[in-house]
Amino acid sequence: MFVTGDKVVYPMHGAGMINSIEKREDDSGRIVEYFILEMLLGDMKIMIPITNVDQVGLRHVISEQQLHEIEEVLVSRPENTMKSITWNRRFNLYIEKLKSGDVFEVASVVRTLTVQEEEKKLSTGERRLLNTARQILLSEVMLVRSQKLEDADKWLHRFFN
Repeated sequence: MFVTGDKVVYPMHGAGMINSIEKREDDSGRIVEYFILEMLLGDMKIMIPITNVDQVGLRHVISEQQLHEIEEVLVSRPENTMKSITWNRRFNLYIEKLKSGDVFEVASVVRTLTVQEEEKKLSTGERRLLNTARQILLSEVMLVRSQKLEDADKWLHRFFN
């Protein structure tokens, strides 16, 4: 379960903190409790009905130990199997990985698209997807390591030079 002050990750949006729990009346007059999240990047606040937490995939941020496992994903290099798949199918596979909320899947998307970008120019859609994946990953790293965006970005860049 989650409580106020928890550091969490909301799939496709990234990491943030549960600032409060609020009760609001819905259209049918029912009182609904919401987690109010303040996202780390993007200056966004999100309201999630407490009853929908599992459905939307809200989870706690990873541990420092798991961050080392993420580094292993970033260091490894992707298999060339994705090149034989059409770009729109690849794009949909990447979206599915991001929507899963699994930080290891997000890291693999960042790794694969960054390596691909080094080899050839990414399409506009893939570039946007890479930026989204980077933001999701970086926001979680910022919370895990208590860092600013610039420092988390330096941490990520060291895997691709």
